[in-house]
Amino acid sequence: MATICTICARGGSAGVARKNVRPLLGKPLIGWTIEQALASPAIDAVYVSTEDDEIAEVAMEFGASVPYRRPADLATASAAKLPVIAHLIERVEEDGVEVTRIVDLDPTSPLRTGDDIEAAISLLQDDVDVVITGYASDKNPYFNMVEQKPDGTFGLVVASSAVSRQSAPTVFSMNASIYVWHRHTFSSGLWNGRTSLYEMPRERSIDIDSELDFKIVELLMDERGES
Repeated sequence: MATICTICARGGSAGVARKNVRPLLGKPLIGWTIEQALASPAIDAVYVSTEDDEIAEVAMEFGASVPYRRPADLATASAAKLPVIAHLIERVEEDGVEVTRIVDLDPTSPLRTGDDIEAAISLLQDDVDVVITGYASDKNPYFNMVEQKPDGTFGLVVASSAVSRQSAPTVFSMNASIYVWHRHTFSSGLWNGRTSLYEMPRERSIDIDSELDFKIVELLMDERGES
């Protein structure tokens, strides 16, 4: 029985060209996440799903397994992530691995720590189907997030009597950093079962999707002494 880590990394990227292999403080971006996964005592094996030969080569250099190249229909910008993970799990199981738990780490969220990974995994108890990660949002649909109504006017996303952000219900922004499932609950996805959230601080919750994100992450990692 095994806890596997899945890392999904496409070669194409509109916001930051070749971001998964772009050097971040001298190391390919995906390398940071692979090293975090390999350092986790709760993870037995690390697998990367990619259609890109360079990403595959870098991933293997850092110690991850790349059992195949991802099919083209799962490597488009519009392809959903869960089918990509499902495809990887199925392939791993075909190779004889008895998967009992899945930890998915996004390579564009390198600010997470080993403690974040272990804490998220520890929340996956028998009464929980999936663990997601997020941070307390400064934008709140009960107070300062608005949407256009059918008549063309704008109003709060959720009607509320809150007169301040502090008096509105706490909401969280998903940061896409860590997902954890039991193997038997993976088919429930994120919202069709019992979902728990591990809260991370804002400064560890940046997902690189633009050049500005990349620069901010590089600055934060440099400040905390990463090398």
